[in-house]
Amino acid sequence: MLNVPTLWTVFVVNFLALGVIWAYVTRSYPNFAAARFWMASAFVGAAGAMVALIGLSALSPLPLLIAGAGIIASSCFAAMGIQRFYDRPVSWRFMVATGALSLGTVAFFKFGFDHMPLRMFCYTLGQSLPLLRALPLLLSPPEGRVSPGARLSGIVIIAMVATFSTRIVGNLLDYDFSAVAGGQNHAIMVLGLLFLSMTLNFGFLLMAIDRLRGEVADLALLDDLTGVANRRHLLQRLSEECARSQRSGEPFSLLVIDLDGFKTINDTHGHAAGDACLKHFTLMAQTRLRPGDMLARTGGDEFCIVLPSSSLREAAAIARRVLEVCRQDAASCSDRDIPIAISIGVAEWDRGIGEFPDRLMANADHALYAAKKNGKNDFAVYDTAPPLSPDSVETVRTFA
Repeated sequence: MLNVPTLWTVFVVNFLALGVIWAYVTRSYPNFAAARFWMASAFVGAAGAMVALIGLSALSPLPLLIAGAGIIASSCFAAMGIQRFYDRPVSWRFMVATGALSLGTVAFFKFGFDHMPLRMFCYTLGQSLPLLRALPLLLSPPEGRVSPGARLSGIVIIAMVATFSTRIVGNLLDYDFSAVAGGQNHAIMVLGLLFLSMTLNFGFLLMAIDRLRGEVADLALLDDLTGVANRRHLLQRLSEECARSQRSGEPFSLLVIDLDGFKTINDTHGHAAGDACLKHFTLMAQTRLRPGDMLARTGGDEFCIVLPSSSLREAAAIARRVLEVCRQDAASCSDRDIPIAISIGVAEWDRGIGEFPDRLMANADHALYAAKKNGKNDFAVYDTAPPLSPDSVETVRTFA
C-alpha cells in the first residue's frame, strides 16, 4: 500500500534537492537565465508540496488551495525557464493570468458551487497550459536542432498532460484522485507525477549541459581578443572547403591579410592601442564581407578570409573593398587616431591544391609577400599564367 504522506514527503525532499542543484548552476553560470526560473520552479514546487502535506491532516481546505497555487506557479516557472532558454521573452502576464484564473475558478467550485470534477479540471488547466505553451519550443526549436534533453523534456510534458487528463477523466468516473480523499488513486497519481517531475528536470539539466558544452566548443574556435574565428577554426573550415571543391570542382578563394607596421604601433603606442587596432580592423573588414564568408585571426596581426564559391576575380574585388575601407578610415583619422594600413594576398583553390589547405595558404602567403614587396597598403593575387618557359608557370599580380 502506498502511503500518501510519505510520497508527498519524498516529493518535498526531491524538489528541494533539485532547487539546490539549480541554485548551484545559477551561481556558477550567472548568465544562464533559464536556470533561475528552473530553480524557482523547484523551490516553489517543494513549498507547494509541503503545504499539501500539511493540508492532508488539516480541517480547512485553505492549505490545499495554497498548495495548488504553489504547484501551478511551479509549472509556470518551468515554462518560463524554457522560454528564456530559447531567448524568448518571458510571458509574465500570461502566466499570472493563467494562475489567477485557475485558482479563482478552483476556489469558486469549492466555496461557491462545490463540484470536484470541475474544480480538478480548472486546477489541471493551470498546470498544463503554461507547459503546453512552451512545448513547441522544445520539439521545434528556432535553431532547428532538437537536443536530446529538449526531446526528453517534450516527451515528459506530453506524459504529464496525459496524466492530468487521466486525473480529470477519473474524477468524472468517480475514481477520486483528489488530495482530500487520500486513497490509493491519489497516491498513484502523486507517485507518477513525482517521477515525471524528476525526469523533466533531468531533461532541463541535459539541455543546460548541451548548451554549455556548445558554448565551450564555440570558445575553442574563437579568437579571445577579436571574437572572430581562430586558426583552429580556419584550418577546419579550409579542410571542409577543399574537400567540397575536390568533389564538385567549384573553386573558392582565400585572402591572407597582414597589418602593415603593427610592431611600430605596439612599440610606440603600447599593446592596448595595438589590441584596439586589431578589434577596429575586424569590425571594418566584416562590413565588406558577404554572408557565409569567414574572417579569422591566425595570430598576431595576421588574418585570413575564406570566400566560399568565389573565383579569383570575385576574391580580388572583395580584397579591394576591404583595402578601400581601411584606406578611407585612415584618411579620416585625427591626431589621436592610429591609421591602419593592410596588405592582402589572394589565392584561389585549384585541382593542384586538392584537399591540402596548407598549399592554398602558401599561395596566398606568396601573393602577400609580393604585395609587401610592392610597397604595402595594396593587394596581390596569386595566379597560374600560361607557361612562357619551362621554369615559369606561376605569377603574382599586384594592384595599387
